[in-house]
Amino acid sequence: MIVTSFIPNPTMLTPLKTRARALKHEAYALAIAMRDPRTPWYAKAFVALVVAHTFSPIDLIPDFIPVLGYLDDLIITPLGIFLALKLIPPAVMTEARQQAAIRIAHEKPVSWAGAVLVIGVWIIAIGVIGWIVIGN
Repeated sequence: MIVTSFIPNPTMLTPLKTRARALKHEAYALAIAMRDPRTPWYAKAFVALVVAHTFSPIDLIPDFIPVLGYLDDLIITPLGIFLALKLIPPAVMTEARQQAAIRIAHEKPVSWAGAVLVIGVWIIAIGVIGWIVIGN
């Protein structure tokens, strides 16, 4: 019996890479749209969380955790972007996409505020777990 490992065909990954790139462009456009005065305050608040999470150099759920590690990359991020796009006026998003297309070629978006947010969530989670373990 011959055992072979699964090596994905590069053409299989092309649609996934294209979709991931499109999501990154949409998130960058959201970051631009968030600063537009025509964007409602509640949309700005939600978009700020989505953009911070998307461009954070630290994952909310580390990738080495089986299954859950990729949950934020595969479900939470696209769902957050989808919902955020529904909150932004179409005219604002059109202009933001145009600006994003120009800017993304010149800079790599990184959200250090997102990293601080993720670390804050980790600290709170560790504190709650410690309180439960020690308190009981």
